[in-house]
Amino acid sequence: MSVLRRATTWEISESESSDVEAKPDLNHSEAVTKTKEAQSSEEKCKTVTATKREFGQTLSTPRPQGSGTPSPGRKRRTKEEIEADRQKAKERKEERERQRAARAQEKEERRQEQLRRREEAENLKSLRPENCLKCLTVRIDPALLQQDGSDVLLDTLATFEWRFSIESQQLSHSITWSRDLPQQGEDGAVSVEEEQVVLVLSVADFMDIVISVRKMLDSEGEETETGSSLSPLLECLNRDAKKVVTLLVTDSELNYRTNACGKPLLDETSQSKLGLKNLDIEEVLVYLQLCKNISLVFLDGWQDVTDHVCALTKALSKRPFKLLTERAELPFCVDGSWASGVRVERDGSGLTEVWSKQIQQLNRVSPAVASAVTASYPSPQLLLQAYQSLASEEERKRLLAGLLVKSGGKERRIGPEISARVYRCFMAQNPQLVLD
Repeated sequence: MSVLRRATTWEISESESSDVEAKPDLNHSEAVTKTKEAQSSEEKCKTVTATKREFGQTLSTPRPQGSGTPSPGRKRRTKEEIEADRQKAKERKEERERQRAARAQEKEERRQEQLRRREEAENLKSLRPENCLKCLTVRIDPALLQQDGSDVLLDTLATFEWRFSIESQQLSHSITWSRDLPQQGEDGAVSVEEEQVVLVLSVADFMDIVISVRKMLDSEGEETETGSSLSPLLECLNRDAKKVVTLLVTDSELNYRTNACGKPLLDETSQSKLGLKNLDIEEVLVYLQLCKNISLVFLDGWQDVTDHVCALTKALSKRPFKLLTERAELPFCVDGSWASGVRVERDGSGLTEVWSKQIQQLNRVSPAVASAVTASYPSPQLLLQAYQSLASEEERKRLLAGLLVKSGGKERRIGPEISARVYRCFMAQNPQLVLD
């Protein structure tokens, strides 16, 4: 067994000793290098610290007023400048508020205008005959239902799906109409009674009215007796003079004809049955029509009464729309380029052509004649002055007769007829005077 022998003592050779001596020199150079590096890093740290200190002084928070020296980069504002800036900011805010209020007001006005136009469109739509017919109600007195054949009227109204009601009227045996009008409020609609009244009478009632009218005419308009059939009718007309009453005399046995004026008259056979004369019927019709605005119609039976009521109902449904379309003061003056209008500028150019067009409105006055008149009298005022300067009317009528008219290479004079017509147009005091 071999035993390893350890060296207890290091034996250093000369070469190794030389290396040991050289190592301290190497450590010294490394130490010098590390020292230099430490010095340079310390200098860098000092430079960074100084830079941070300067940068911190630059970005430091502003000092309270009166403490320290203000920064030279900012200029201190005066109280006047601060107050001026506040005033400008306040004015800008008020201007924004005004603009916002103006926009809100304009928006509200547009909304109100849209609502107004929508309401007008709805009202106009409701005035159409087909829609207005739905708002009409035919009101029938219950006494009429006791007559034979009155069910024809009810069946016809139900077939057309028209509204009708059975209620007591001011006049017995009468038929009236009411219209529902839209109204803003709690109810939303209001009923208006029409002016038309139809009074269905028998022959006996008609005879009573004729006798009462004859007595009134003989007594020069004195009041009739209380029991007469004419008394409630006259009382109704006295309460409301705008009522338009139509008397429908129904009897299939009576024959009637019309006179030259279109008024219904009984024939001789029917008059003999009633004991009346033609003159009596004429006087009664004249009095009822002219003095009381009452029409008289003879009908065969309830079928004719039904046709008359349906025709009158349709006419009442068309009435509002016709009144609306005829509301214009001058419906014959239609706007458009074809109306041969003349444009007048602010400097007055175009007035001469208007004056010429005005003369051409007269019958048989050509543009050449109008040009001759306007050439001699450039304005209506000059023509009126010329008329007033003449002494006699005959001279005024012949004032324009000698003016020359050039048309188609020929010359002629206006003549006394056209001259007199122009004179009557400008100098006449009667608006209904016929110029020709």
